[in-house]
Amino acid sequence: MGVSVEEFLSMLDRLPEVGQGEGGDWVSFKVRGKGFAYLWERTETVGLKATIEEQIALVAERPDVFEPQFTAGRFGWVVVHLPKIDPDELFELVTEAWCLTAPRTLVEAHEARP
Repeated sequence: MGVSVEEFLSMLDRLPEVGQGEGGDWVSFKVRGKGFAYLWERTETVGLKATIEEQIALVAERPDVFEPQFTAGRFGWVVVHLPKIDPDELFELVTEAWCLTAPRTLVEAHEARP
């Protein structure tokens, strides 16, 4: 169990139009200019966009893996500790964060792919 930084980065390659930006100690990931994920390589953590309900549920279920980061509007960002999460679960959360951010037409085109 656990995901390396390199494995996390390769997950992002499976999603269309992901851009990357530097921010000092962290790297941001965006789709069409809107952020959906952050990476802090030094701490082996990522921040992912989620709904507030999902943020609350993830943190309540496994506080050793997830912690609340912040809320903004109807979204609750969650910190994920990479060494403590299963790759399939992380990819599902990354994809969901991307889907919450990408334009509907891009999401539909991605989901229609085999």
